[in-house]
Amino acid sequence: MKAFQYIIVSSAFLFLPLTVTLGSSEKSAEKNHSIHWSYEGEYGPEHWGDIKPDYSKCKGGQRQSPVGIALTEKVKLESINVNYYAAPLKIINNGHTIQVNCRNGSYMAIGNKRYELLQFHFHSPSEHKINGTSYAMEAHFVHKGEDGKLAVVGVLMNDGKGNDLVKTLWSNLPKDEGKEHVVADVRINGNQLLPNDLSYYTYSGSLTTPPCNEIVNWIVLKTPVEVSKAQIDTFTSLFKKSARPIQSLCGRVVKESE
Repeated sequence: MKAFQYIIVSSAFLFLPLTVTLGSSEKSAEKNHSIHWSYEGEYGPEHWGDIKPDYSKCKGGQRQSPVGIALTEKVKLESINVNYYAAPLKIINNGHTIQVNCRNGSYMAIGNKRYELLQFHFHSPSEHKINGTSYAMEAHFVHKGEDGKLAVVGVLMNDGKGNDLVKTLWSNLPKDEGKEHVVADVRINGNQLLPNDLSYYTYSGSLTTPPCNEIVNWIVLKTPVEVSKAQIDTFTSLFKKSARPIQSLCGRVVKESE
């Protein structure tokens, strides 16, 4: 039984760099690539909050992400309609992950609230853990509402059968870092990374990279998708580790769709 409706619309899918779409607070997240931070060593996650004042939430925030999901409150959650469109590929190696940039057009709606798809990217291993279990990878679909807050859909990824969309992306990986590449003759649709069963967990949290702003409504899908070991290895050969450690819930309740 699906917890909410899943709608895919095939049409033109436009892309827009994240820096154009985000407001001033989120733009600082894009600028963070000019500030040296990493996932290991002296500029690793435990030091993010000390790198610059704008990153203070990384060490002092009370609604930080990712979290370990174990105890949950099962409730009837609002339905979600997903409307993603096919479009030419715009892909970038931003120094921390592989990201696909998206223009307004594709969106999801939670109840009567609409969130435009900005971009999606990857982490390895998964940033969220379910009942103590970590997955090989996790994809994050970043959406923005009219109020400037973000809704991020986390898709857990298991070692298994290869994924066609990931195959396409990895076949077009940029050879340089920090520059968006447009592959006009390759069209992609993000729905190829979503599972058929879209039941989910949700909680209030933050960006999982500096500046760690607490502006995210997290939606973590309960059903993982499969990617091949070769696809996982391709990503981790570029980014050995790209996951922030689990953060304290600090009294937050994770809700789970019935």
